[in-house]
Amino acid sequence: MTQIDAKTEALVPAWLTLPDAAEKLGVEVTRVRQLVKEGQLIAVRRVGEDGESKVLQVPADFIGDGKVVKGLVGTITLLKDDGFSDEEMLEWLFTEDESLPGSPVRALRENRGTEVKRRAQALAV
Repeated sequence: MTQIDAKTEALVPAWLTLPDAAEKLGVEVTRVRQLVKEGQLIAVRRVGEDGESKVLQVPADFIGDGKVVKGLVGTITLLKDDGFSDEEMLEWLFTEDESLPGSPVRALRENRGTEVKRRAQALAV
């Protein structure tokens, strides 16, 4: 759980606090914390609504239809195995790629995970 720079912050269009993510997933917040701890979700500390506290949040695009987006966990695992930090993973997942088209996270949300995983695997070479 890291803090991110402005460049990465600008790539992610929307964030959810852990309680909000839990509500969307229909689980307890402790389960969301476990998903983060297990590396199934990426959470970063962002400035809270009070402008001062650092609040743990996950990208809203990681959750769809009441569950973690299909293919995300496997993609995170591949990137982690390639030595990516949380911030580097977020940057890769949310950076537009003309050849996909769109960002890898958007491709995952559109059920085009095979191509995303193939590209993630190719990064290891």
